[in-house]
Amino acid sequence: MNKDTEVDMKEVELRELDPEKQPMTGDGQAAGGEKNGSVKLKVPDEEVKFTGLSKEELMKVAGTPGWVRTRWVLLVLFWLGWVGMLAGAIAIIVQAPRCKPIPEMNWWNEGPMYQISDTEAFSEGIAGVEAKLDEINKLKVKALVLGPIHTVQDNQPDTLNLNAIDPSNGKEEALLAVLEKAHKKGISVVLDLTPNYRGVSPWFNTEDVANVMEKVNAAAERWLSLGVDGIKISDLTVATNSNDWSKLQAAVQGNRTEDAKKKLLMGVVESMSATDVSALVNTTGVDLILSDLIQNKNGGVERIMAMDTLHSQQRSLGWGLGAAQRDQLSKHATTPALIRLYQLLLFTMPGTPVFTYGDEIGLQAAGAGSPKMVWDIETEPADGAAVNETAEAARKEHVAIRKWFRSLSELRGKERSLLYGDYYPLSSATTSLSFLRVWDQSERYITAVNWGTAAETLTLKLETTEGLELPESATVKLSTDAALEVDSTVTLDEILLGPGQAVLLQFPQTG
Repeated sequence: MNKDTEVDMKEVELRELDPEKQPMTGDGQAAGGEKNGSVKLKVPDEEVKFTGLSKEELMKVAGTPGWVRTRWVLLVLFWLGWVGMLAGAIAIIVQAPRCKPIPEMNWWNEGPMYQISDTEAFSEGIAGVEAKLDEINKLKVKALVLGPIHTVQDNQPDTLNLNAIDPSNGKEEALLAVLEKAHKKGISVVLDLTPNYRGVSPWFNTEDVANVMEKVNAAAERWLSLGVDGIKISDLTVATNSNDWSKLQAAVQGNRTEDAKKKLLMGVVESMSATDVSALVNTTGVDLILSDLIQNKNGGVERIMAMDTLHSQQRSLGWGLGAAQRDQLSKHATTPALIRLYQLLLFTMPGTPVFTYGDEIGLQAAGAGSPKMVWDIETEPADGAAVNETAEAARKEHVAIRKWFRSLSELRGKERSLLYGDYYPLSSATTSLSFLRVWDQSERYITAVNWGTAAETLTLKLETTEGLELPESATVKLSTDAALEVDSTVTLDEILLGPGQAVLLQFPQTG
């Protein structure tokens, strides 16, 4: 045997060695051509797949009695469940309390009215009114009441020209600019056409009424055609007793259609009882009456009685303190605390609140003339500059009162109970009162005020057959009393209010 043959035989022997005796190295291969340490699995060439039943097989199975009964049971259960859900939904709808329909609202009911009786004192004439419309808009007012701005000499009917603007107020072009800009901001403009506004009697003498009413009617038609949204007159009873009252109604209210914005006919009455005011609303067709009831009725019992008489006619009622005479509120509310108190009262009473310019900052009247409006109250003294402590304190007070005014105006505009809710008296005394405002499915509000000089405990009692009940407690929404912090909880059996303090309480609708 030659050398080459021996080498080949050794290789064969090595290949035939038992795998367990072969070295476990990564360089060699195991028997069968596999590397050491690996296992060879044999995978079937074809994998068995489940194809399901054929159509013929399915039809055969589906036709068996067991499956037929199963399908009928499932079908019956499906329809029973569907009918049950439908019946449940109908039962929920039927048993749920129905929402009360929202009453008809006009633009003069949607927010406060802001009187600018003296445009020169307000901001140097009608052009200044246009320049300040951005600031006015921040107060969330819905209407401006301008003027009177026409030409007339005191107590001289021959000088009356309701179509001409007094030069001290500006020009007609300035008024048209105010109308355009105000309308873009959603603010309506009412023009005061009280004839003898500087004189002793608004309508001059009795023998002059017929002639003056004719001029008022003609002027109303002209200004309304130029874009004015309403006409206001003082001493409404004189106008309504005139033979030409129906002509003024026709001039202002005659062209009303469903798709057209309504024009407002507004009148002012003074020293008139709530019963007589109610009668005027019912018999004259006037849209809005501004009275001085809050000013003339100083007692809480009298004020509550006036609200009791008039609350059902709230969409025809305007409330103010001094507004009927175009005076600032501060003339009758002589302290910052009382100014805040009456602002809260006017904003939450059932009716339209009417303010005179400057009421939003507590502007103080000085003397018989119109007070000059204060602007730039946000400007603080420069660093290092000499500071007049009295003036600085007054500036800060203006800022605080305006913030209070804005919060009330914003709240009234978004809360249905305050905007057009029902009214219920809760308590009244010599210098205090409280009442409840309620609207269906909305937050409820309680106004409680004490304008007296001593602290007073108010006992709230709701007397109604309409199923309403007061809860045990309520949350403080707004307060001038330091003892009643905002967001704190107050029990409603008795509320202690400090002198000259007011609080607005809130509680949710239940049931």
